[in-house]
Amino acid sequence: MTLFLLFVLIFLLFILRQPAFVVLGVAVGYVYLFYGSGVLVDIAQDMFTALDQDILLAVPLFICAGSLMGQGTIAVRLIDVAKQLTGFVNGGLGVAGILSCALFAAISGSSVVTLLAIGSVLYPALVREGYPRKTALGILSSSGTLGVIVPPSIPLILYGLVTQTSVLDLFLAGVLPALLITAAMVVWVLYKCRNMPRTRWNTSELVLSLRRGTFAILMPVIILGGIYSGIFTATEAAGIAVLYALLVEGLVYRELSFALLRSVVKETVVLMGVVFPILALAVSLNQFLAYENIPQMFAAALMDFTETKATFLALVIVILLITGCVMDMTPAILLLAPLLTPIAMTMGVDPIHFGIIMVVSLEIGYLTPPMGLNLFVASSSFNEDFSTVVKGSFPFVCVMFLTLVLITFIPEISLLLVSGG
Repeated sequence: MTLFLLFVLIFLLFILRQPAFVVLGVAVGYVYLFYGSGVLVDIAQDMFTALDQDILLAVPLFICAGSLMGQGTIAVRLIDVAKQLTGFVNGGLGVAGILSCALFAAISGSSVVTLLAIGSVLYPALVREGYPRKTALGILSSSGTLGVIVPPSIPLILYGLVTQTSVLDLFLAGVLPALLITAAMVVWVLYKCRNMPRTRWNTSELVLSLRRGTFAILMPVIILGGIYSGIFTATEAAGIAVLYALLVEGLVYRELSFALLRSVVKETVVLMGVVFPILALAVSLNQFLAYENIPQMFAAALMDFTETKATFLALVIVILLITGCVMDMTPAILLLAPLLTPIAMTMGVDPIHFGIIMVVSLEIGYLTPPMGLNLFVASSSFNEDFSTVVKGSFPFVCVMFLTLVLITFIPEISLLLVSGG
């Protein structure tokens, strides 16, 4: 029966190319029918329970805020500030792309939204400045992935939800790893683009861009400052982000229109129509796994092959990297986090640290075929060959893998701020 289920899932996913929630729905129904009580109404009850949580409101609200800024002018003003700060060094425009993505990701929490918002403005600029298309695509595709690790990160919210881990602690734990990945990307771009043109430092232009972008810069300060200081929760922060974006775009920059609002709402609803069914079904499956003690049984079997924590972590990285190649991050987290986190805790790994390892590992999957979400988004959005995007992103995959190793085996990188809090 298990082999038959595996065959059905592979057929649906890779041959018929059905959406992930369809494949997961078949899996959950099959498991309940043949291995559980056989009462399929239990699935509906579990799905309702999964979606009846306040923290889930943060996901569509952060996506909505990111879409508002990306389709408005906040993203453009953030880019202008970054360009003025880095333009005086060789490769400065490439560095501006990375920093802009990091800043924008600190508000939107989404990789795709970050890539589209920053890339649509910066990619033509990079090409005009003489950057090879392969390099420009690699910079934007890779730095766009910062949207899934820079707090407030939607994948971290989902991980916290399914593992009952503090989302605030996960946000704090993601700060230093995000800075490390960003810094590593900047160093690589400075080396790779050391012969690219630069502009003269212009204090008056910098002051002008700062003045124009004051409200855009204040947004991540307000949102992240409020979350980390405990003034408001992650869910409240998401609502404030949407309200702030509406006020700034509508009253300050006067770029808000009915057509823009309609486009933002449509984009948010479409994304949530993908995420929420997967989340609900995954939580239902997780309830069944917990009831049947599957994680404990899997842990016992896995520990026969991994006698040390280091060996376990190395094996987990391999599993997650392979998973990231064939599965989107959302279903991967929702399916694997409840299974692997109890094992990690048994091996002495902090669940918060393990959450960061999982998200960063799966983050690399955004840049690795055949799934490679950012690769496909960049290829279609910028009208470039998929192979060109892959080649441009490969050096950044290597950089990110090295930072992943550091984050995995030096837990203090993730836990320093949490411990300090």
